[in-house]
Amino acid sequence: MTLYLLVKYLHVLGAIVILGTGTGIAFFMLMAHRTSDAEFIARTASVVVIADAIFTLSAVILQPVTGGLLMMLSAMPITERWLLASLGLYVFAGLFWVPVVFMQIEMRDLARKAAEQRGALPERYFVLYRRWFAFGFPGFGATMLILWLMIAKPF
Repeated sequence: MTLYLLVKYLHVLGAIVILGTGTGIAFFMLMAHRTSDAEFIARTASVVVIADAIFTLSAVILQPVTGGLLMMLSAMPITERWLLASLGLYVFAGLFWVPVVFMQIEMRDLARKAAEQRGALPERYFVLYRRWFAFGFPGFGATMLILWLMIAKPF
């Protein structure tokens, strides 16, 4: 295996991890939210926060590193339009992902407090959940578009 293929493999693996953990996290948070059970939501959100910290963050860091190495190894100029579009979308996705991480942490904390007090989830939790849900569409959509650009290189 050449160095280029190894780096390309790691780059594709990073994309898979970002999309896979993003999809899994969204699914598990949605399913927990639908129960309205503060204790279950708190436990699920705790795992989600850990998964984001371990898997998503490491992949998010890996992508520009491996992408830069691929550009260097293939002598691809950064001025390629598909690449510029991908980088712009990566920043765009990050503008939605970073706040989502903090929303998940606060949602976890609010659910923990409600569970400890054996009370209902506060309105703030529902505001955050709606925002978290809404932020997922542009963030995940941008990531899906980046994957397509990486494969198709349409322009």
